[in-house]
Amino acid sequence: MQVSVESGEGLERKLTVQVPAEKIDKEVESRLNSMRSRVKIDGFRPGKVPLKVVKQQYGASVLQEVVGEVMQNSLRDAVIQESLNLAGDPTVEPKPIEAGQPLEFTATFEVYPEITLADCASLNVERATAEVTDEDVAKMIDTLLKQRTTYTVVDRASQEGDQMIINFNGSVDGEAFDGGQADSVPVVIGSNSMIPGFEEQLVGKSANDEFKFDVTFPDDYHAENLKGKLATFDTKVISVGEPVVPEVDDEFAKSFGVEDGSIDTLRSDIRQNMERELNNKLQESLKKDVMDKLLEANEVLVPTALIEHECENLQKQMSETGQLQAGMSLPKELFEGEAKRRVGLGLVMSEVIKSAGLKPDAERVEAKIKDIAQTYEDPQEVINHYSNNPQLKQGIEGLVMEEMVVDWIVEQATVSESTTSFHEMMNPEKASA
Repeated sequence: MQVSVESGEGLERKLTVQVPAEKIDKEVESRLNSMRSRVKIDGFRPGKVPLKVVKQQYGASVLQEVVGEVMQNSLRDAVIQESLNLAGDPTVEPKPIEAGQPLEFTATFEVYPEITLADCASLNVERATAEVTDEDVAKMIDTLLKQRTTYTVVDRASQEGDQMIINFNGSVDGEAFDGGQADSVPVVIGSNSMIPGFEEQLVGKSANDEFKFDVTFPDDYHAENLKGKLATFDTKVISVGEPVVPEVDDEFAKSFGVEDGSIDTLRSDIRQNMERELNNKLQESLKKDVMDKLLEANEVLVPTALIEHECENLQKQMSETGQLQAGMSLPKELFEGEAKRRVGLGLVMSEVIKSAGLKPDAERVEAKIKDIAQTYEDPQEVINHYSNNPQLKQGIEGLVMEEMVVDWIVEQATVSESTTSFHEMMNPEKASA
């Protein structure tokens, strides 16, 4: 077998393989001889059919079968011989077969890139630090109180904080628009759940009031046809509801699973949950910075086949999480940037794992499962579910390996720390606004 390799653009390789004609002919003849004892052809006794007749009848199909198998096996052997690491399926093109001539075919494919890791000591990583304060806990309790707030219908004009039940019909240039009409809609004045300027128009209104007002849609509104447009809303008030905020008492504590109704126990439970969430956010922030710096320092060529596969995975994830309607698809171009980043990062991380000799830590895997389980009503049931599901456990092992890579890089890199708050960490968009 003769093998040659040509390098194309980037990671593309073209493998040319020649297999001696004798090998093909010998295998074809062997199979035809084997068939003689089994085939039934009119005019000949079983097992007595001449090889020439068998060849005339079945030669072409046997040749095709042999060529297919020889190509598959020869390609595998050639890839091993040339130490090629294929990324994706090859495109195989056989040349026309001529009697007495070698079988020749080409296989075009991409290979995985060879990665030489940059020195991690040259990386500058930022690690955020924060803690949960008494004020943070108090704010969280206020948030929980608002979530448990009920509304009592009152016979007075509305004010900030009231819940209005309204009907409205919106139009732009006299034409109705999608989402502009609704009946019996609850709107809390000051909640900013409606477009800017809408809720302010509801202040001072009473049940059965009918009125009209104009509001301009924001320039960054999600519907392209409404951006910056002036809309008119015909509105009717059905009722005005006054907020009834629960007391922070034993009943309130019990509603969150504190059996003895202790407010101190409730605050302690809330703090523990907040600290768990904060720690996860801090780890996510550190991980993102480490991964960004790692990718910046190690630019790699990424196989197109892997990018396309990751695009499919991203679209599948959107469908499974309900972000994309069933049967709906989006252009793969929308996913290519993130797909390329993920694949490139995966390749670099694999090299880090190999270079550092990292292996999944069983204790960390179990600890990660327990940490996830604590957010559920029955932690032990969740732990058992992960323990009895190899695929789920493998996913946790992957997360732990990512954490171990981050830890290893942080040990090598220059780390600068920045202090932030619980609010800024949990709500970066609002904090920067």
